[in-house]
Amino acid sequence: MNMIVAYDIADPRRLSKIAKIMKDYGGRVQKSIFEVTAKGGVFDEMRCRVEETIAPEEDGVKYFPVCEKCAGTVEIVGQGIFIDPDQEYYIY
Repeated sequence: MNMIVAYDIADPRRLSKIAKIMKDYGGRVQKSIFEVTAKGGVFDEMRCRVEETIAPEEDGVKYFPVCEKCAGTVEIVGQGIFIDPDQEYYIY
C-alpha cells in the first residue's frame, strides 16, 4: 500500500523520534511528510510505533492512502526533490 504520512508533533523530542520511525518505512518528501510503501502488516507495525510515541492530546498524524494509478499521476512543481535536513552535508 502506498501512502502519504503527514504529522504535526508539538514536542521536539517526540518529533525527532517520529521522524526516525518514518525513515524506517519511507522517504521524506517535505519536513513532516513522508512517502511510504507499507505492505501486509508493515503498516500496522508502523502505526503502532507511531501511536506509542505521540501524545494524542498534543500531536497529530494523518495517513493518506495513494492508489497505484494515482501515484503514477503525481505532479511536481519546483524543486521536486527534498533534501533531508538531518543528513550531513558540507558547504565549501
